[in-house]
Amino acid sequence: MSDNQLIKVEVKNDRQLVSARDLHRGLGLSTRFSKWVDQNFRDFEENEDFTSVTGVTVVNNGAKKPIKDYYITIDMAKQLCLLSHTEKGKQYRRYLIEIERKWNDPAEIVKRGYAILQNENTQLRIENQAMKPKALFADAVSTSNKTILVGDMAKILKQNGVNIGSIRLFQWLRQHGYLIRRDASDHNMPTQKSMERGLFKVKETVITHSDGHVTVSKTPKITGKGQVYFVNKFLESSNPDTKRFREEK
Repeated sequence: MSDNQLIKVEVKNDRQLVSARDLHRGLGLSTRFSKWVDQNFRDFEENEDFTSVTGVTVVNNGAKKPIKDYYITIDMAKQLCLLSHTEKGKQYRRYLIEIERKWNDPAEIVKRGYAILQNENTQLRIENQAMKPKALFADAVSTSNKTILVGDMAKILKQNGVNIGSIRLFQWLRQHGYLIRRDASDHNMPTQKSMERGLFKVKETVITHSDGHVTVSKTPKITGKGQVYFVNKFLESSNPDTKRFREEK
């Protein structure tokens, strides 16, 4: 573990996990580990949020002794940090949030897709060179259920050879009926067709203003299914609606 790494993060089956014992130790808790587990794990799902594993500790005579440990997800670890009600908990939670942010960055998702392509079986499923970008992206997002902003979708498309930015992608989505064109309240919101096909979700944020009145901000976000759909749409060589973006320099 490097000097600036608060806790070791393992990647298994494309999921980021940390050791419960490492977290317990890092938080500096006085509660015995087994009691801490009994008190705090009850609201989480085994094999979903955490998995029992066998760790190893070195005893006084130098011998190695097996001990029970758990691999826990980053999301669960963040919640356990909150439950600790300590400054260390705040510090570790901020660190884990940054780790998670980097992991879910669209560029990082695409990089992981390239790693998946190194697997021989994955390469054999790619029938020709023209299909590689779509297969790459489908593999990359298949293990992530994260929604992304339209601007992030534009970045991913650009990385795959499509010359389009955020503003032009918004325009294209409105023009082709994926987002609402003109409405004071619903402008740029997903159309009914987009929602029914599972391409978009709407994130609602409640904002309390200084004068006490409350408003709700709505943001369209593209689902994992939508991300694959739009990459395929823009990379389809016979699609006249997207061909010009691939030809532009």
